Amino acid sequence: MIIKSETGIGRGELRAALEKSIEGKSLKKVLLVPPDYTRMYSGAGTITAEYYDIFTKAGVNVDILPALGTHDPMTRGECLAFFGKDVPFEKIIAHNWRTDVVRLGEVPAEFVNDVSEGLVNSNIDVEVNKLIADKSYDLIISIGQVVPHEVVGMANYSKNIFVGCGGSNMINSSHMLGAFYGMERIMGRDFSPVRRVFDYAQEKFLGGTPLIYVLTVTTNKGDDTYIHGLFIGNQRSLFEEAVALSRRLNLTYVDSPLKKVVVYLDEREFKSTWLGNKAIYRTRMAIADGGELVILAPGVRKFGEDDENDRLIRKYGYVGRENVLKLVAENDDLQNNLSVGAHLIHGSSDGRFSITYCTEKLSGDEVRSVSFGYAPYSEAVKRYDPSKLTDGFNTLDDGEEIFYISNPALGLWSVKN
Repeated sequence: MIIKSETGIGRGELRAALEKSIEGKSLKKVLLVPPDYTRMYSGAGTITAEYYDIFTKAGVNVDILPALGTHDPMTRGECLAFFGKDVPFEKIIAHNWRTDVVRLGEVPAEFVNDVSEGLVNSNIDVEVNKLIADKSYDLIISIGQVVPHEVVGMANYSKNIFVGCGGSNMINSSHMLGAFYGMERIMGRDFSPVRRVFDYAQEKFLGGTPLIYVLTVTTNKGDDTYIHGLFIGNQRSLFEEAVALSRRLNLTYVDSPLKKVVVYLDEREFKSTWLGNKAIYRTRMAIADGGELVILAPGVRKFGEDDENDRLIRKYGYVGRENVLKLVAENDDLQNNLSVGAHLIHGSSDGRFSITYCTEKLSGDEVRSVSFGYAPYSEAVKRYDPSKLTDGFNTLDDGEEIFYISNPALGLWSVKN
């Protein structure tokens, strides 16, 4: 099922589509797999709430497993803001990527070597949350947004299962595979090496799972989210249609490299550089060599979402691709946490442009210790006031021209060539 709307799909039309998606199915127990609060503009919170209402009114037992990946579990307040008051917090199950998984099999090294053009030659374990493999569910509905992504090219579809509900080996290996291959060769594109690994795993190991995908393509204006595309089913062709729509709506091309970019990170969504570094990798293909990136980050209070990841980021810092690859080769703690190595690569400009984090919950010493520049948030917003800036080019009172982005999570910016 595919529904598209230039202005946004209305709530009534959305509800009707979700009801149609389960028409004729005899269901007693269902698992919903939405994203977490870090995808607050995905429309998935609303879709989850609608499905929950439809199923509970029909007497179906519903569990909800947010696809956390390595992120912190959702708080009661975040669940309320994302799903609404009619989805009980007690129904939310927190995924633990280190302990809650079962192994379904592996993607063989020969396949990984082939899709990575010889850059990676190792098996990748296919691990998913034990509930995904639980035969007591009559239906599993994976809900999420298709949008440009630094690891897989375009987010969602099977990534929601294999990373969002995946285990440490799959998360680590897929992230490092993407980092080895190169973000610029991946972001905004389908059929990346990582996506082909996920396709292999889905075909080989999820064939008997009663799984359907509900994919959205969205834009936002302030806190308002507009669902322009809804794609429901389990055929890959639906994902490809969503990719095409997202590439049209979520990619922004500029005529020439940008000298100064200012990105705002909503404090409700971005509490770590693990998430906030979207400001870096989603803009890196648009920023000029020698340019500046200023990140307004009032909510960022740590580096990693996970305590161990946070420790490793503080230990090694965002020191550039070549340095990180050397550190990974020389240090067991990074070899055992390859997703951190990948993240450190993603979070560096490799010396091409300067990066200044403007925080109030992380000190200047902490920010500088991981190789970022620092400015106090309270000072930065006097010059770059998000309430006065509009997305795109802005000219300040003193004549300085900047390019402003209010939410890096919903797009990808690049020079046209």
